[in-house]
Amino acid sequence: MLLVADVGNTNVVFAVFDGGEIKARWRIATDPRRTGDEYAVWLLQLAEFQGFSKDDIDQVIIGSVVPRAIHNLTVLSEKYLGVTPLVAGQGDAQWGFDLDIEQPSSLGADRALNSLAAHAKYEGDLIVVDFGTATTFDVVDFNGSYKGGIIAPGINLSLDALVGNTAKLPRIAIEKPATSSVIGRNTEDQMLIGVFWGYVALIEGLITRMKKEIGRPAKVVATGGLAILFDEHTDLFDAVDADLTLNGLALLAERSA
Repeated sequence: MLLVADVGNTNVVFAVFDGGEIKARWRIATDPRRTGDEYAVWLLQLAEFQGFSKDDIDQVIIGSVVPRAIHNLTVLSEKYLGVTPLVAGQGDAQWGFDLDIEQPSSLGADRALNSLAAHAKYEGDLIVVDFGTATTFDVVDFNGSYKGGIIAPGINLSLDALVGNTAKLPRIAIEKPATSSVIGRNTEDQMLIGVFWGYVALIEGLITRMKKEIGRPAKVVATGGLAILFDEHTDLFDAVDADLTLNGLALLAERSA
């Protein structure tokens, strides 16, 4: 079986693949200081609860946008699983597609993995929108070449900045406003309207501009935790694929093997 580790700025997601299918997944807050021993205590107990043994794992791949976390995950893999892990974008796990941008080495592993998985699953030109700590928009052409994209503050990051830099505004949950009105009658409603519908307008505006610049029909694939929420309130997404990054890791591991 294959163990993948997707290290984001907020969470690390582990998943076990067997025959190309996800059999289990676990999530933990990202902390670069967490040691390989700590990962092992947490992960191996959860795996055992779901009927998996460390002996079931014969391949490991790590995709990380937090470089400091790679060493400790490598310790986890080598010390406790007896496997030398692949690291996405390095060594035997090079991307294998053209990064047609000015600084290819600066592209985050998550964005490259999303591009790889999206091109393998969907046809034609693509715009991949990932709702993470940052919201990223990535363009992949019909040949699978990565052409560039956009980085915008994630909606929770935007809300944190709003609340953290004002004296009286309260913290609110990210959800659809109770009505379709964009004229709020109290502070909380006004904040939610601004954050939620403002973000929908950002998504729609940027995708419209990207499609115009691409100049050909392009499918829009959304991923990340809030993709489903926004999919309910815009008709721009052709597909919502929650496991895009994990599947990109599995594809890269299969190709590397």
